[in-house]
Amino acid sequence: MAYIHSGVGYLTPTIGSASLSFQMANIFSYASITPRLAAQLHHLNFQPNHRYSICRIHCSGENSTSKSTSNKESQPENANVVLKVAWYASEFLGVATSFFNPPSKVDAPETAFELARDGSGAVDRAGVVKSIKDDFERSYFVTGNLTLDAYEEDCEFADPASSFKGLQRFKRNCTNFGSLLTKSNMKLMKWEDFEDKGIGHWRFSCILSFPWRPILSASGYTEYYFDKQSGKVSRHVEHWNVPKMVLLKQILKPSRRFWLKKTGG
Repeated sequence: MAYIHSGVGYLTPTIGSASLSFQMANIFSYASITPRLAAQLHHLNFQPNHRYSICRIHCSGENSTSKSTSNKESQPENANVVLKVAWYASEFLGVATSFFNPPSKVDAPETAFELARDGSGAVDRAGVVKSIKDDFERSYFVTGNLTLDAYEEDCEFADPASSFKGLQRFKRNCTNFGSLLTKSNMKLMKWEDFEDKGIGHWRFSCILSFPWRPILSASGYTEYYFDKQSGKVSRHVEHWNVPKMVLLKQILKPSRRFWLKKTGG
């Protein structure tokens, strides 16, 4: 038995005058091998009859990544809807509660003094900023006790849950929200001045007077945009540094004090 090189990278065994050739390919397969008889040489020479078959594979399916991305995008939308419902429900509850509370607890004192103005009638920027800082000392967010002359009557008030215009509505909402609390603490941490606005960074915590006594705690900042002509605040935009669903879970979660009272501990 001897071996010869076939020229395609493998060995072909030869026995006597009969040779058996094997040729291999990576992708294609032989369909048949046809023998041919050569009478003069008296040997059988098997030569492959190349018939190639090509397979086509068609794949179809859904992109799981894009599907999961769309699910993640829908979660903030659901959170917005739920938080808006909770916000309007709390506003309605605050209005309803105000009818049953004594007027002395509902009506917040007004800081009605007028701010200093320049020759054009615009309020002084420094006076507006000082009044806002003083309002934080009075926890205006939950008392409604704020300097009215520092704001436009049609000032826009926005937060993660809603947006509306009207200084009196904002004052009423703050007062009513305060009637839903048993304890609260709001502190101005830092103030920043810019050309068209000021930013107040704050920290807030409270205990809601719901039966399960939920504790709401968050930090954030408020942007106070100043009108170019009047110098008053024309936009009051709140930003909370916690996800919306976290705020909602805080409202729905019973406090430890509630469980201790329920279990008699």
